[in-house]
Amino acid sequence: MALQMDREALNIFLDRAFPQVAGQVRVESLDERLLVSRLAVDHQHLRPGGTVSGPAMFALADVTIYLAILARIGEVALAVTTNASIDFMRKPEAGRDLLAECRILKLGRVLAVGEVLIHSEGVEDPVARCSMTYSIPPKR
Repeated sequence: MALQMDREALNIFLDRAFPQVAGQVRVESLDERLLVSRLAVDHQHLRPGGTVSGPAMFALADVTIYLAILARIGEVALAVTTNASIDFMRKPEAGRDLLAECRILKLGRVLAVGEVLIHSEGVEDPVARCSMTYSIPPKR
């Protein structure tokens, strides 16, 4: 399927539609099979002990899958998460941004399923794996 939005368009949409993550989450790269986003980790993403919090990693996964879907269907702001599962596998490296690699596994008219692997930048082993299902609103 041809992409409907490129990296620049997705980042502009993100800044406009989700100012709460503006400047924190960015699409790094995108092609027909993979979207990679970055969370610029700072003090607000940390939990006691100096590691990135679970909610910050979950938000990164959720935003990344959402953007990967929009890249394929165009700007549909009301696509929503209907199911989510996340496995936290190891502690993120302190002082490193997180990179999320997303693959869309199924894209239908009503539902989309995606999977994300999250890594600390420069570290091969993933810190988390997430799968999500999104509901896509009907076209008007």
